[in-house]
Amino acid sequence: MTATEFIENATFDEISTGQSARLLRTLTLEDIYAFAAVSGDTNPSHLNSEYATDSPFQGVIAHGMWGGALISALLGNQFPGAGTVYLDQVLHFVNPIRVGDTLVVTATVTKLVAERQRVEFDCSVVNQRGELVLSGTAGVKAPPEKLRLPKVAAPQIQLLDPEARFKALLAKGDKLEAVRCAVVHPCDRESLCGALDAARYGLIVPLLIGPEQRMRQLAEENGLDLRGVELIHVGHSHEAAERAAAMAASAEVEVLMKGSLHTDELIHAVLKQPALRTGRRMSHVFRFDIPLYPKPLLITDAALNINPSLKEKLDIVQNAIDFSRILGVAVPKVAILAAVETVNPDMPSTLDAAALCKMAERGQIKGGILDGPLAFDNAISHTAAQIKGIVSAVSGDADILAVPDLESGNMLAKQLEYLAGASGSGLVLGARVPIALTSRADGPMNRVASALLAKLAAHAARRTHPRTL
Repeated sequence: MTATEFIENATFDEISTGQSARLLRTLTLEDIYAFAAVSGDTNPSHLNSEYATDSPFQGVIAHGMWGGALISALLGNQFPGAGTVYLDQVLHFVNPIRVGDTLVVTATVTKLVAERQRVEFDCSVVNQRGELVLSGTAGVKAPPEKLRLPKVAAPQIQLLDPEARFKALLAKGDKLEAVRCAVVHPCDRESLCGALDAARYGLIVPLLIGPEQRMRQLAEENGLDLRGVELIHVGHSHEAAERAAAMAASAEVEVLMKGSLHTDELIHAVLKQPALRTGRRMSHVFRFDIPLYPKPLLITDAALNINPSLKEKLDIVQNAIDFSRILGVAVPKVAILAAVETVNPDMPSTLDAAALCKMAERGQIKGGILDGPLAFDNAISHTAAQIKGIVSAVSGDADILAVPDLESGNMLAKQLEYLAGASGSGLVLGARVPIALTSRADGPMNRVASALLAKLAAHAARRTHPRTL
């Protein structure tokens, strides 16, 4: 059992002029993000590295009041400590505080006012080079009584910067040319904006397939510019899906993107084209950035195959492994999910999980490390796996979660998005061309991210199956 650590304060009678206390703290980028989150101060000098580099400070700096908060922490936690009441503070900001700076915060007693129990301090903050970065004075009311209390651990803040992760994802396609993409029936604002945003980011060259007058009217109503964008007129969504699939089959486009039509319309049209078949089962994969997970996580299949057989799960897992490798994971770790981590003959998902792992051992599934059945907790948590005595190269470090069926996968994906603050994107794999499959509820960032995934998959397909465009 860990011994309890205590803190002890100093009352007014225990304080004398000249006494001092100090605190050491090293600034991290996470500190800057956390301070911005709680204060609402999103000045680009603190959060935008490109802007900050061209500013007089020549780089990202901490908020000035972050240094002031360290003085508050010193007075409130250490000296005088618990029960201290802040009365006033004056600060002079002398030099910027940069990421990696180690600061020495010092508070020295300069005056005592007995009738008010007031203690005045001279305060300074100095960096590791001996440079004064912050100076000033503080006045507090000393604690009225002696206290010895258990030390309280600071709350942990989990930070997710969606914009930073979005930019990092887009950077994966920076050196790749945009791919021709048939956008199928973009006849609502979200799908049309998503296609044009993806084009603006240099991910796709869109071909908008749908009722032309309807698409132009939609663009005009929403202030969208269709100049330079190719429109292909068809009468309805079924025809749009068939035209797009035919264009993909004849190598006129490398990517398909779902617009405002039902998923089964588009998938059915693709399945009707023999040239788009690969011998693999088509499957969907979600890619999520999750605040509480240290790396991107793929989930499959949560959108296409309702109740896949063992043979179909083999293709689903292989599709996800191949795509994870496209994203830069050399040997993806795959957790085959079930409700429990033991094989139970009464639970078919556990039997399938065990069989898939054996198939991987025998080389029927290539390129990844599989383990299962694994319950969700021990798939993503080292601690949960250790408590249950599970020794696994996958537990707590999974790159891919393979779910038993669409219902469980869809619920998991939506829980991550709406309860855990995850940002997601998705793609259909297993055909000759990738299909960016977005939901009507997806925001602009999600739609652009899905287009980026499709672009990466299309360029990978060029390398493995060259086609003439």
